[in-house]
Amino acid sequence: MLLYLAIAERLRIIDKPNGRSSHNYVTVRGGGIVWWLAGVMYSLLYLPESIYFLIGITLISGVGFWDDVSSLPNSIRIIIHFLAVGILFYGLGIFRVLPWQAVILASVFFVGILNACNFMDGINGLTGLYSLAILIALQYVNLKIVAFASPDFINFAVAACIVFLFFNYRNRAKCFAGDVGSMAVSFWIAALLFQLMLKTQSVLWILFLTVYGADSVCTILHRLYLRQNIFEAHRMHFYQSLTNERGMSHLKVSAGYALVQFIVCMIIIAVYRRSPTAAGVAGICMLVLCGLGYLLKFRKN
Repeated sequence: MLLYLAIAERLRIIDKPNGRSSHNYVTVRGGGIVWWLAGVMYSLLYLPESIYFLIGITLISGVGFWDDVSSLPNSIRIIIHFLAVGILFYGLGIFRVLPWQAVILASVFFVGILNACNFMDGINGLTGLYSLAILIALQYVNLKIVAFASPDFINFAVAACIVFLFFNYRNRAKCFAGDVGSMAVSFWIAALLFQLMLKTQSVLWILFLTVYGADSVCTILHRLYLRQNIFEAHRMHFYQSLTNERGMSHLKVSAGYALVQFIVCMIIIAVYRRSPTAAGVAGICMLVLCGLGYLLKFRKN
């Protein structure tokens, strides 16, 4: 990471504040490349079974980094996203266990997760802490409930989160994740979730993304109501309202998002131990509560 920071500063790979930013100082962009590096390190240790993950995360990270350096057309990004997801699905054997209609729906959903997580990256610590909360919960499931992945597959992602947070979870961050970071870690987490869903034959675990999901969907609905272009950059997410309009600390908001998601994950796990069906109901209830919490954005000071 120190090497990347030096190279990025020299090559001017930086994020300049603008009217849609939640910061007011120039910062190195693309520090999230640490997740791609961690993915490469893991994959090289676990070849050949990790080759499809390595190709997928490299494609995702490559297009993300390219977009950090110079903007890419949406069409190119989406094509690469679907290609990376298709390669990962092939490696997971999804084409053998699901009908083609389900594979298409799963691919669209996977790409939707990637872009939702990318849009949610915007304040210090948010991507790193939120990802760390989910990864810890996934490792608990992996070790205590049902083994669905190599523990190291999660450990390497956790290590990358910790390294990134050391430079990002500050009042004045040393670097931002950039598209390369938010896309790489979301690809990693989504890959883990799909492995878990395949192992348990349950889509329940997608609720491990409840907080981001509620914020993203509610923001999209709000922008559609206002007849805005949902593909353009904006400052209408709940976390942006808390930091920009209400003046709350980036670090507190990020910690709050991660804590709420971790609590949701733990509740789902606890209820799942007793009844998977009840866990689904509990998860949906919490998703609704998070959606209702979005309405607090409209409360006047």
